[in-house]
Amino acid sequence: MSSAPAPVDGYDWFYHLDDGEARLVYGLAESDDLRLGLDCRAGSGRLMLSAIGGPEAKPEILVEAGGETERFPALSEPSELHDGVLLTAAAAAAAPVFQRFRRLGWMALWQDGEREAYAPHPESRPNIERFFAFCG
Repeated sequence: MSSAPAPVDGYDWFYHLDDGEARLVYGLAESDDLRLGLDCRAGSGRLMLSAIGGPEAKPEILVEAGGETERFPALSEPSELHDGVLLTAAAAAAAPVFQRFRRLGWMALWQDGEREAYAPHPESRPNIERFFAFCG
């Protein structure tokens, strides 16, 4: 099993709740620098993943949590904010990789053979559980 990565200054998991929908995103506070996003409707058990890929990114989102990996086929469209593509994919909240993320508190995104791990700061760690409890 992989050891837990350390939080990165300025980057964190942010939780937003709005009118029956929740969003958990990893990125830079108050910016367009989004690395990985998870969205869901209350009690749906379904997630919509979003990530930014490079111009040549495969149409998939590959995530890992504690050695558990899952590859989700994604729609790819040109990004209006970055030099690359916006990837979106549907997934079940109960997928093993998300349940491992829920327990461990961190997740990694694989793109072009590179792994980038996203760990919360201690004060935002409870947001991960809040998100999954809301999604059902």
